[in-house]
Amino acid sequence: MSVWASSPPCPAWCRDDHRSDRHHDDQHRRKRSMTALRIGTRGSALAVAQSSLVLDRLATATGREVELVQVTSEGDTSKASLATIGGTGVFASALRSALLADECDLLVHSLKDLPTAVHPGLTLGAIPARADARDALCARDGLTLDQLPEGARVGTGSPRRVAQLKARRQDLDVIDIRGNVDSRLARVGDDLDAVLLSAAGLARLGRLDAATELLGLGFWPSAPGQGALAIEVREGDQPDDLAKGLRALEHRESRLLVTAEREVLAGLEAGCAAPIGATAVVDAGLLLLSATVYRPDGTARLTSSHGVTLEPGSLPNQLAEVHDVAGRVVDELLANGAADLAPVGGGAQ
Repeated sequence: MSVWASSPPCPAWCRDDHRSDRHHDDQHRRKRSMTALRIGTRGSALAVAQSSLVLDRLATATGREVELVQVTSEGDTSKASLATIGGTGVFASALRSALLADECDLLVHSLKDLPTAVHPGLTLGAIPARADARDALCARDGLTLDQLPEGARVGTGSPRRVAQLKARRQDLDVIDIRGNVDSRLARVGDDLDAVLLSAAGLARLGRLDAATELLGLGFWPSAPGQGALAIEVREGDQPDDLAKGLRALEHRESRLLVTAEREVLAGLEAGCAAPIGATAVVDAGLLLLSATVYRPDGTARLTSSHGVTLEPGSLPNQLAEVHDVAGRVVDELLANGAADLAPVGGGAQ
């Protein structure tokens, strides 16, 4: 595996051929098909680990060399809180610019960090099988959330996790933190008693042993799409081998589940950093969706749950059923006053 700072320049034969734009595009596409597939990724250890998982599977499915292209985003360089610089969507913007500029052929995102709005010219090419969606408490001395002493200092950069911690333990001193997984874990036992992280992220880094408690989704719903990866590509611009690789990566049930959860965010017109948790599961052909909106200080919350039977058939038809059940959850939350609890809008996007 190698890492490029950017894509190589367009070769001379490509620059000098002025016969037609169509010929140029065809030639460029054929030339690209003979080079390595380039995966755009952030440079953090977790992002590289996630992208490397996709790299291995894509190389096997396509038979082509696959390389990583590291892209730096504002979220990686800024020390400000995520809420002040635009939420977790800041991690996606630089990557998307690189993809549209043909500096890479596909992107690997943590789906929970991806805005729900469609980005012009791009599409979600694949959703691989989802990993553990739960949050993980990593505390000193093996403590669980209920065992933390009164006034314990717990670090997180997520408004949802802040609200959930306060809803469960008003006595806790919740500290806003930034940084990678290792730097956060290093603070446990130093200036913090615990931190909250994604179980999937810890597992992908081989650090799941740092978790002292995995918080059940029934009482602690995680971020919509948490635990899932998203493969983003240029719309209508996949050579046959890349399209084959995307089909190999796709996991239908995971796409249905995360689509249901993210449709709640879209319907509430809320950002991916909003204090909202959502959980979807499929059981015997029935998709069950539950979502909770929290007041930021954790003093109140609203939950709505609905289900739909997934009829056997095409993915588009099942996605339409998922959209319908998410709409019912959104309508109920809004009717019950969700907009009075958290900064959400009033209708589906």
